[in-house]
Amino acid sequence: MMKRMMYFMLFSWMTLAGCAQTQSQQAGGDSRYFRPLTSEEKRVILHKGTERAFTGKYDKFYEAGTYVCKRCGAELYHSSDKFDSGCGWPSFDDEVEGAVNRVPDGLRTEITCASCGAHLGHVFLNEGFTAKNTRHCVNSISLEFIPAGTPRKAASDTAYFAGGCFWGVEYYLEQALGVKSVESGYMGGSKKNPSYQEVSYHKTGHAEVVRVIFNPSETDYESLARLFFEIHDPTQVNRQGPDVGDQYRSEIFYRTVEQKEIAEKLIRILEKKGYDVATRLSPAASFWLAEDYHQNYYVNKDGTPYCHKRVQRF
Repeated sequence: MMKRMMYFMLFSWMTLAGCAQTQSQQAGGDSRYFRPLTSEEKRVILHKGTERAFTGKYDKFYEAGTYVCKRCGAELYHSSDKFDSGCGWPSFDDEVEGAVNRVPDGLRTEITCASCGAHLGHVFLNEGFTAKNTRHCVNSISLEFIPAGTPRKAASDTAYFAGGCFWGVEYYLEQALGVKSVESGYMGGSKKNPSYQEVSYHKTGHAEVVRVIFNPSETDYESLARLFFEIHDPTQVNRQGPDVGDQYRSEIFYRTVEQKEIAEKLIRILEKKGYDVATRLSPAASFWLAEDYHQNYYVNKDGTPYCHKRVQRF
């Protein structure tokens, strides 16, 4: 495979240059598109720290409204799901669907913002506090509260697409109106923090995925999803052009029910047009940022994709 050959050519350079992927990259991304954080907020949100019990401003706070991510503003929890567990941190027995990822963390399970990877806290099950038997133990410093009835439009939203080599998908999506940033990475597999080599040799089950951060006032999810279906061949199974392997599968990782419904609608439209769509739909999971040399690949190489092109399908 062409891309695999290129990988071996780059491998020696990567080793010398020290392009190791760090743990903090999972909550990485271009900081220009996130809210500025204080040093204490960075300690918890980016470096997975914990604020002291009973010190957070939302511990004994029960106004009606919505809790959003301090870093990116994505909706995480509704006040109706908050309860007093007595643990010293805000507790919720449910989350906004698709808004929170769960990541194994030794004997515990970490919870992160599905939009930007920000550390929220940990989730515990079967403690008997509520009928749902779930406790999201969240750091107040990771949250911001929006009172009920407050007019609000998110400053950014996030989409995840897999459609073959992430170089090509990234190339086209980052040119779309309203897109703030596109990053290449991995999602949908079993291994935490995988390397490109591990993904390429089918050891993890991950797909090559792009994370798209966009401005909802300039574009919408459906526009980006339509573009996604037109810049790769959604009828191919575990391949895209000359690139073959399950990491090159066509898959949409949806964050919300609305995103899922939009993707399903577009697939029905394509099927009515005669396309045998192979694109999978899966809930978003942890996004692991790919190594530095994968980011903005074609822009940095002053090239164009070899296995992607725009084909009007709608």
